[in-house]
Amino acid sequence: MRMNRFVKQGALLLVFIAVVAFSAHWLLHRNNKDVVSFRTVPVKRGDLLAAISATGTVEPEEVVDVGSQVAGKIISFGKDLSGKPVDYGSPVGEGTVLAQIDDSLYTADVALARAQLEQTKAGVVRAEADLGQMQAKLVQAERDWNRAKKLGPSDALSRSDFDASESAYDVAKANLAVGKAAIVQAKGAVSQSEAALRRAQQNLDYCTIKSPVKGVIIDRRVNTGQTVVASLNAPSLFLIAKDLKRMQVWVSVNEADIGNIHPGQPVTFTVDAFPGQTFQGEVGKVRLNATMTQNVVNYTIEVITDNSSGKLLPYLTANVKFMVSHRENVLIVPNAALRWAPQPERILPGSGYQQKEGPGGRGGPPGGASPDANQDERGRGVVWIPEGAFVKPLAVRIGLSDGTMTEIESPEIKEEARVIVGEQSKDAPAPTATASPFAPKLFGGGKGGGAPSRQ
Repeated sequence: MRMNRFVKQGALLLVFIAVVAFSAHWLLHRNNKDVVSFRTVPVKRGDLLAAISATGTVEPEEVVDVGSQVAGKIISFGKDLSGKPVDYGSPVGEGTVLAQIDDSLYTADVALARAQLEQTKAGVVRAEADLGQMQAKLVQAERDWNRAKKLGPSDALSRSDFDASESAYDVAKANLAVGKAAIVQAKGAVSQSEAALRRAQQNLDYCTIKSPVKGVIIDRRVNTGQTVVASLNAPSLFLIAKDLKRMQVWVSVNEADIGNIHPGQPVTFTVDAFPGQTFQGEVGKVRLNATMTQNVVNYTIEVITDNSSGKLLPYLTANVKFMVSHRENVLIVPNAALRWAPQPERILPGSGYQQKEGPGGRGGPPGGASPDANQDERGRGVVWIPEGAFVKPLAVRIGLSDGTMTEIESPEIKEEARVIVGEQSKDAPAPTATASPFAPKLFGGGKGGGAPSRQ
């Protein structure tokens, strides 16, 4: 009986050991499937530069559009300062002949106007001569009238002769006034003819297109033999940049960022023509004539830059960054460290972290902030550090961000401390870096807070 009892107890013990072994094996197998490794990066100390990014176009600082005020056919081009025919990129001085319009009709107009002027001048001479005759006749009529007054109507002078002398004197006075008016009229005709001659001469001069300034031709819009038609608007023939050593970049900036831009603000920009080279400039003017495209309001900013090297060409596309804020020697972490949030079961028990359920079961930061960025509107955020198989939250103050790295402040975080930026299953392949369409805004809260960037 006692042997049977020992056998039964031994069998039960073996069964219990088998069950425990099986359970341990199953638990170990399950845990091995769910083992997760955390991807961490060290907290670094460095400098941050916040900037507003935008796209613009390189423009000459001052451009003169040379047109034509007369109509006609282009018969030739002038010579530039190097003696070559005027063309794209030709250097020209003030008064340099750019083009010649056929002046046959305008030369004839000048000749006609000059002949009319001579005719009107002759009219003045004739009117002056007529006036002399009228003055002589007036003198004679005055003498006759004076004699008639002495004699009076009598036997020596009939009444009719007396009246005739008086009438002749009055007519002579009136004719003198007419002669003086004729001179004024003739002189007016001379002035009119002179004006017509000046007009014809000016139109003839307009046939020679001259440069009004010293500069470089950046556009030639006519060819030899082309007919220029000038009506209400003067046609544009040449576009001259006055000084290519000073250029502007016209940048379109969204209304959300315009409050962070002011005259004198430093600017850097690059152009595709010179990859790897950064050009310097500063904001010159904020234009107030905003434009609206698809309900988006944009302002044009004029950025002034020095082009003494001559590298910048008109109308290059520029990738511009407006320098907004700068922080030196601060603790910085990748933005991914502020976006990452753990599974609730991985949070270290007793950490005091108030977990809120987010999308897909993932937790969120305090105050109901978005799980995509562990921060709230007051610039407070959370980063996570590994604690064995668990993670521990650390509250931080979020400062400036350059779109990739963000400044953080916390007495609990030191330089080189490792923070979690992601996780990876043991058997999963290493993740590849991809650009997130939900990249954080340029400016964080706290000390570095500001308007969002349009990176």
